[in-house]
Amino acid sequence: MKDPRFPELTHQQVSTLKHYGTIENYNNSARVFTLGDNLYDFFVILKGEVYIEDPYNQTIIVKHGKYEFTGDSGMLSNRAAQFHATAQPDTSLLRIKPKALKEVISKHSDISDVLLNAFLLRQQTVLDEMSGGLKLVGSGKSNATYRIRDFLEKNHIWHNFIDTDNQEDAVELLKSFNLTETDLPILINSDSKVCKQPSIDQLARYSGVLMDFEDKVFDVLVIGAGPSGLAASVYAASEGLSVVTIDSEAPGGQAGKSSKIENYLGFPTGISGGELANRAYVQAQKFGCNISIPHRAKHLEYDNHCFTVSATNDKIIKSKTVIVATGAAYRQLPIANINEYEGSGIYYSATGMDVSNCLDQPVVIVGGGNSAGQAAMFLSNYAKEIYVVIRGNNLGSKMSDYLVQRLEASEKIHILKNTEIIELKGNHHLESIIVNSNNTKKEMQISNVFSFIGAQPNTKWMNDIVATDDKGFIYTGASLTKGNLMKCDIYSNREPQSLESSIPGIFTVGDARHGSVKRVASAVGEGSMAVSQVHRYLADIS
Repeated sequence: MKDPRFPELTHQQVSTLKHYGTIENYNNSARVFTLGDNLYDFFVILKGEVYIEDPYNQTIIVKHGKYEFTGDSGMLSNRAAQFHATAQPDTSLLRIKPKALKEVISKHSDISDVLLNAFLLRQQTVLDEMSGGLKLVGSGKSNATYRIRDFLEKNHIWHNFIDTDNQEDAVELLKSFNLTETDLPILINSDSKVCKQPSIDQLARYSGVLMDFEDKVFDVLVIGAGPSGLAASVYAASEGLSVVTIDSEAPGGQAGKSSKIENYLGFPTGISGGELANRAYVQAQKFGCNISIPHRAKHLEYDNHCFTVSATNDKIIKSKTVIVATGAAYRQLPIANINEYEGSGIYYSATGMDVSNCLDQPVVIVGGGNSAGQAAMFLSNYAKEIYVVIRGNNLGSKMSDYLVQRLEASEKIHILKNTEIIELKGNHHLESIIVNSNNTKKEMQISNVFSFIGAQPNTKWMNDIVATDDKGFIYTGASLTKGNLMKCDIYSNREPQSLESSIPGIFTVGDARHGSVKRVASAVGEGSMAVSQVHRYLADIS
């Protein structure tokens, strides 16, 4: 049976593809792309073979034969090549440029289905089964190292983490590069080039996650790539609108941090937030959406039916409409020294990256929502015991019933009601916590606390340009009063649409919106709904 990661295109599909590329003949062995290349080309093998080579381990991963093709899902987001590709002697290839490949995927569904399925399977194989990629060397208890690991994991960037705290070869590796622990964290690529204490922006640009896009006025700017933002991106791009989407961290938002979502329609056995987000990320780019990470919106201006957003990396983006999908961030625990332990004992998501720290250890999860429940169930597979800490006495007030039942049925999970963490202790890394439980203080030997408490909207960057409630959630539609509305011709002739803000053309979806339902399904629904309202606004200004 043919491996689904390496399918063969049909003769008719190859004939179609020939209209989008050029045929090249190689009499001798030749490198057609190299690890680290940005905007590298897509190849279909017409005759002969192309070897995909892993320079990290100096192995051949696969030998592509006739009517097979190169590439993975990173090609759609202009990410750097992860491997070498070498055409063997007496080989003929069809070379297709990335822009033309995206046109193929957009216009030919039969080819699109084959390519995207193979691309996703290849990416998953690399991430799950292969050891290699960028080498990150650092302390597992370091906040700076954790931030880089978190970015690599959430953006599905192939890497290998070497923990200097418990891997003896890490110390030898440092010595071989004349480095010390004061240089950590460091990144090492396949050419043995070392980057000391890299910034997230440096890492994003090197890996190709940070994209450059055209300097023009887009139809839609989506700010935030959580479920609502990704849904808006998919629907807007699929309907032919020019779309650019930015996010400050990674696709998925808070949902992307969920280890398993079981109540999302169509996934009866559940799906991780990261996988759901990655599929939507690829899907949006399939339709031509430009997605760039990490871009954080800093300032918004409005002038003559055009919105201008200033973002980090000195990027200025102009668009006819803006969809605000910036979501909400979990609040810090109200403890004086909380900043000392973030990334070194205090965490705001529970993913596979955190498993090694929790093996056979007691873990505390703070919060009573679905994210807290999903984290508890996930970590209970690895931790010795899980303590879920809630301030009230009713776990079901904010958590779905199926999760409440799972937590209560687990022998490993203990619910601590009417309880708060009041103190953190530890030398460089969290070692214990003091809790106040029913007016009784006690110390617990805990090194890992996962916090999922009361979210705050990520809307401060908007500088109060639109009407919000006292917490910063944006008013839309029926929640707006006439006094909130911008004085303009559009609102003189019609009411704001249900997802439209106090300024026409600015829409808000997902957790940043006042009165939103904090669930993935509703966020996706709002994101898709917003696009129909964008069309109405664009008709108003045309």
